[in-house]
Amino acid sequence: MSREVEDHRIHNESHNTPFADIVERHLSRRQILQGGLGVAAVSMMGGFGLGGSLRAWAQDKSPLGLGFESVRGSRTDAIVVPAGYRAQVLIPWGTPLNGNATEWQKSLAMTPQQQANSVGMHHDGMHAFPLDSKTGSRRFLLALNNEYIDQDALWAPQGGPTRPDGVRPANEVRTEINAHGVTIVEIQRQDDGGWAHVVDSPYNRRITTATPIHLSGPVAGSDYVRTRYSADGTRTRGTNNNCANGYTPWGTYLTCEENWPEVFVNTGECFSDDARLGLPTDRGRYGWETAAGDGEQDDEFARFDITPGSGEATEDYRNEARTFGYVVEIDPYTQATAMKRTALGRFRHEGCWPGPVRAGEPLTFYTGHDSRNEYIYKFVSAAKWDPADGPEPGSETDRLTIGSKYLDEGTLYAARFDEDGRGEWLALTPEALTPSGRTLAAALGLEADDAAGIIIHTCAAADLMGATPMDRPEWSSVDPVSGEVYFTLTNNSKRTADGTEPTFTNDGEALEASGVGYATAPTNAANPRASNESGHIIRWREQPDNRFAWEIFLFGSDADAQTNRSGLTQSNQFASPDGLWYDERGDGQGILWFQTDNSDNAVAEYTNDQLLAVVPGALAIGDGSGSVLDAGNQNQLKRFAVGPNGCEVTGIFATPDRTALFINIQHPGNWPADGDALSQDATKIADGKVRPRAATVAIWKEDGGQVGV
Repeated sequence: MSREVEDHRIHNESHNTPFADIVERHLSRRQILQGGLGVAAVSMMGGFGLGGSLRAWAQDKSPLGLGFESVRGSRTDAIVVPAGYRAQVLIPWGTPLNGNATEWQKSLAMTPQQQANSVGMHHDGMHAFPLDSKTGSRRFLLALNNEYIDQDALWAPQGGPTRPDGVRPANEVRTEINAHGVTIVEIQRQDDGGWAHVVDSPYNRRITTATPIHLSGPVAGSDYVRTRYSADGTRTRGTNNNCANGYTPWGTYLTCEENWPEVFVNTGECFSDDARLGLPTDRGRYGWETAAGDGEQDDEFARFDITPGSGEATEDYRNEARTFGYVVEIDPYTQATAMKRTALGRFRHEGCWPGPVRAGEPLTFYTGHDSRNEYIYKFVSAAKWDPADGPEPGSETDRLTIGSKYLDEGTLYAARFDEDGRGEWLALTPEALTPSGRTLAAALGLEADDAAGIIIHTCAAADLMGATPMDRPEWSSVDPVSGEVYFTLTNNSKRTADGTEPTFTNDGEALEASGVGYATAPTNAANPRASNESGHIIRWREQPDNRFAWEIFLFGSDADAQTNRSGLTQSNQFASPDGLWYDERGDGQGILWFQTDNSDNAVAEYTNDQLLAVVPGALAIGDGSGSVLDAGNQNQLKRFAVGPNGCEVTGIFATPDRTALFINIQHPGNWPADGDALSQDATKIADGKVRPRAATVAIWKEDGGQVGV
């Protein structure tokens, strides 16, 4: 989630023990255990938490090593990469996708049609889809999230948006709606090693906040989502505030709706599920609802005002917000209508990442609710994976029908982290028993078999089951060989000291109250730092019977802080870890890349947001200070790149041959340097003020070798 659109309010008012408290107790217990256990004893416990270099030694393998020197921190209007690398700006906001859009220029005035046929605004999560199995490292489809808009940049030629706090003009609202969503664009490598998009490719398209989308899974067709637009509750329009992403083994893109509540408004009585998620009660973020009646078609603006009318639900849009908050599946190879997969839960999804894919076993997807003191979830499919459902890249296959097989039926779980370093996945099903002994359906006031109601009330269901409130769960990634799951917890200014009492949102006094969430929560074992401004990375390994073993992998901090538990130095200090990707490099090893979205602390005074890399398989056993990576073993943690002033570094993937790495630069302050160019050197500093544009950046070695090693 971009800090530019972050909702600082806390919506979880449960009494569930926060992760920070659990971590603090866990660390104390872990240090006691380490004092009395040797390596042999630790190995008998299953090897989880063993230094990766010891695992490599046991397998008679040489640990993978990073082949670059850590770059210095930077606070300039340019990208910084290691010596011997090049970095190129690719498909910045406004790049024309086809002949229906005019060429970009720095003074271009955006219109609804121009934006609908151009790359959207503020790039975030992304993934590449090869067009065939042989050329995937030179030609692919890029599916890219466009999370939100910068109205000052969007409307720069006219000096800003018209009446930003009043009644908005219809065409400005349409343009802003079309700047959100997802971009799909064909990308090709050039003979000089650089990259370019293919204008007028038949694959190029936009999915925006206005695009028709199907609902699928438990919520589809239920009374919860019937509206004037879709009386049968099977359709909606648009996907919004798409943050991180995921992908499936059958070749589809998963985009995730995060800060979608803010575009709606309800000035009347609010459903408890909407209140729990923090929907505005005075005005939507951009005031789109104010354009209602201004030549609109099919209630294109009125739908953002979800205030209930006096008639039936099919006569207004009281349920419109209930058609948002989901994981959305898109087939990048076709023009097929996207599907909102409601079985994966309804909340402020950051992303959705697959677990290991094994024939004959159910599929698992991990997802987090990116707000302070919210939860980590996983979805386990009812269907077991059939490799025949994995088509060749680019082949003609009904991928969304395959998606329905695996994503519409299954079990959604919320995570509880215990201080002994174990945890449990809590099933969110109507018949699940809450700690009070009631069924979850009864505790929520639902009918006994109301699976759709459980999904609509996902947050309250996790509250009642006793899930652990976390420090803003962001991105996840899975080592496909070991099955270890990594998760970034970016920060939490609403985390209070151990032993303090929690406070609650919406004037609530306890979690059991309707629409109530945490406002503040004390520390716990997995979230051990009060006022956690620097964040941390956790990892776990699945165990039988819906259990898992977990540990802190790495704490963020500035080098000089007393809370620098991982012993970071100036060459690798960081705060607010966000984007994350386990980059498998074969032989059971890989690189864990992670990105930051930081502001207003000592690290931000030293450097802009950054991309770092660590090789988990090269880590020896640490000194027992509380995290896997600490002062004694961090020589393999290095800063690879630094973004320009004002930006967040986000989104990441590499070509199959690992000769090019791609990242996104979101909300830069004064970058790229050439305001008219689409492709340019990303390391060049602007000469004067430019109209800022988010963009993808391609990074490769000048000698053509693999990135990072």
